[in-house]
Amino acid sequence: MEEDPSQVAETTTTTTSSVEGVGEGEERDLESNPLNQPLLKRSRTLSSNPLAIVGAKVSHIESLDYEINENDLFKHDWRSRSSAQVLQYIFLKWSLAFLVGLLTGLIATLINLAVENIAGYKLLAVSGLVEKKRYLTGFIYLTTANFVLTLFAAFLCVCFAPTAAGPGIPEIKAYLNGVDTPNMFGASTLIVKIFGSIGAVSAGLDLGKEGPLVHIGSCIASLLGQGGPENYRIKWRWLRYFNNDRDRRDLITCGASSGVCAAFRAPVGGVLFSLEEVATWWRSALLWRTFFSTAVVAVVLRAFIEYCNSGKCGLFGRGGLIMFDVSDVTVTYHAMDIAPVALIGLIGGVLGSLYNHLLHKVLRVYNLINQKGKIHKLLLSLSVSLFTSICLYCLPFLATCSPCDSSITETCPTNGRTGNFKQFNCPDGYYNDLASLLFTTNDDAVRNIFSTNTATEFHPLSLLIFFGLYYILGLITFGIAVPSGLFLPIILMGSAYGRLLGIAMGSYTKIDQGLYAVLGAASLMAGSMRMTVSLCVIFLELTNNLLLLPITMIVLLIAKSVGDCINPSIYDIILHLKGLPFLDANPEPWMRNLTVGELADAKPQVVTLRGVEKVARIVDVLRNTTHNGFPVVDEGVVPRVGLAIGATELHGIVLRAHLVKVLKKKWFLQERRRTEEWEVREKFTWIELAEREGKFEEVAVTNDEMEMYVDLHPLTNTTPYTVVESMSVAKAMVLFRQVGLRHMLIVPKYQAAGVSPVVGILTRQDLRAYNILTAFPHLAKSKEREKGN
Repeated sequence: MEEDPSQVAETTTTTTSSVEGVGEGEERDLESNPLNQPLLKRSRTLSSNPLAIVGAKVSHIESLDYEINENDLFKHDWRSRSSAQVLQYIFLKWSLAFLVGLLTGLIATLINLAVENIAGYKLLAVSGLVEKKRYLTGFIYLTTANFVLTLFAAFLCVCFAPTAAGPGIPEIKAYLNGVDTPNMFGASTLIVKIFGSIGAVSAGLDLGKEGPLVHIGSCIASLLGQGGPENYRIKWRWLRYFNNDRDRRDLITCGASSGVCAAFRAPVGGVLFSLEEVATWWRSALLWRTFFSTAVVAVVLRAFIEYCNSGKCGLFGRGGLIMFDVSDVTVTYHAMDIAPVALIGLIGGVLGSLYNHLLHKVLRVYNLINQKGKIHKLLLSLSVSLFTSICLYCLPFLATCSPCDSSITETCPTNGRTGNFKQFNCPDGYYNDLASLLFTTNDDAVRNIFSTNTATEFHPLSLLIFFGLYYILGLITFGIAVPSGLFLPIILMGSAYGRLLGIAMGSYTKIDQGLYAVLGAASLMAGSMRMTVSLCVIFLELTNNLLLLPITMIVLLIAKSVGDCINPSIYDIILHLKGLPFLDANPEPWMRNLTVGELADAKPQVVTLRGVEKVARIVDVLRNTTHNGFPVVDEGVVPRVGLAIGATELHGIVLRAHLVKVLKKKWFLQERRRTEEWEVREKFTWIELAEREGKFEEVAVTNDEMEMYVDLHPLTNTTPYTVVESMSVAKAMVLFRQVGLRHMLIVPKYQAAGVSPVVGILTRQDLRAYNILTAFPHLAKSKEREKGN
């Protein structure tokens, strides 16, 4: 089954696995696993498929190891680090943050240059044909050019990097939440994302480059942190500090912030976007580095704008870097203006929720089409391109020509580059207002509809046609096999109904129609994406006018509140459709009625290992389970004061990846004994254990080696997070998410002789609301009662 990241479908959850699955082999039925089979068959089973639609197919997924693995090797490395090594680590973190910002800014510059020139020359050629009354030739030229550009972008995504399709933001959000999204940050994905975005945006499709720029920044950060692509990684000694999920997460956060800054030239908004929308885990040091990265992006873009102002960048004017600058506009509003401002927020919340609902339906239909193969993906993309070209070219003929106002300073009509007064099919001295919005690049359309002091330039019917068209195009375009962003389509839709409301208010308000368009765009974005603080700052940085702050805040708060009452945000819907096990910030209220001990009882029996374990036992466990962590339990330890003779000790938890490394390196003992500290340091390093490499299928163990032993004590994380079995699931979920865990051990409330010191293990899959409700049907009824109240 092939699937693009933007072509999503609901993943059917079944009762198959208990702890997270890993690997590329066939799905195993863990219920029939002899290692996990309880003596009595339970009537309830807490389990789910660790599957997600990521890239070209349904993929096995697993969580990331954000928790510090405090084993003996880590403790020794931490104690032995010199001041020079600490300075190296700090210097490298800031250097990589600088490089992330620099490269993201340069690539954003390349994309803007390419889009403005490719689309600009295309539109100039078509305008010349229309001016000569060669309407059919102009239509064929525009349709063919858009067809070829769409084919280029779709072919790259379908054949080379399916994960490059779509915005990429939901997958980034899941990664920073702790979900390993396969193949999302590779070199091929980065290259296809860059050139695919250029082709798709230049083709005039109803999509933006903002979402892809966020993904591009994250790809750059990931590749820099790991030393390049997987097959050609630079084994630089300094990069050993970043061979772990924890530091890679911080770098990807910097990359996401840089991408937003590159899209809107909003450095503070980029930082707040990562803090509010994508990042699950945050700290002050990360705030500084993300701000540094976005500052570098802003400097690069400013230098680029100053260079292009001299006319050395072809048709690039102001591009998409400054969508709306009203720093010289005096914004005046009074108490009576609060009503229309609140109405904009209300409309934005309703329309945004409706857009989310309809897009959910469209994406499910697209999934059925794309399941049929690559050819169907290409045909779907090209069909959308043809429909878009027909609408953009033909609809301006429905608008009436308006006479130019002699009092304006701008050239009217406009036959060349950007402008509010496109001549299109009108005679000299007249302009076509609908062509000013449709027959131009999306960035220029935003600039035109946001323009101030243009109270009579756009007719209400033209704005209504524009809104309806882009609402439909936004639904059918997002989900095809090209890189696409949601920001710009939503901005265009929201600005249209915002300006319509400004026209309807007429003389009853002092707010300019262009400012109504800004408020409409902000309200629809808040109603669909549910962002508030970051969105407010982004729009303030775009408009460069602090006087808009109070009314923008009101609009955003109302739109988000209305939208939250109807359905989830668009990114949450996509996460659900993709099957990514994203943990929400707030647990469900009914989760407080269930304890983690009850969850553990609904799972197969936990698989434990001894501190000094036989190789045959380790091989058997790895072969017959897909668990990623195993508690290490020592029996018959020397008791402390107050403990019973032959006490059982929970030494910690050992990871599957570490067991595989032990088998591959054949670190075996002839007899059952504890190793000395120097013995393990001769074979392993802490940096090596932090890498996520190696598969059990690659391990070869002889029959003689099966009878040998492995001392797991030096490799065991001796300080795992544990919760008592009486803790509520809601409280455990908050801890799991905020700390960024992969495994949470459940310990008994009462420790009796002969009782195991560990009751079970909770993972991300176990804490998903759907899985819990499936295992405990009576909680579903409780949930329905809560909704009714």
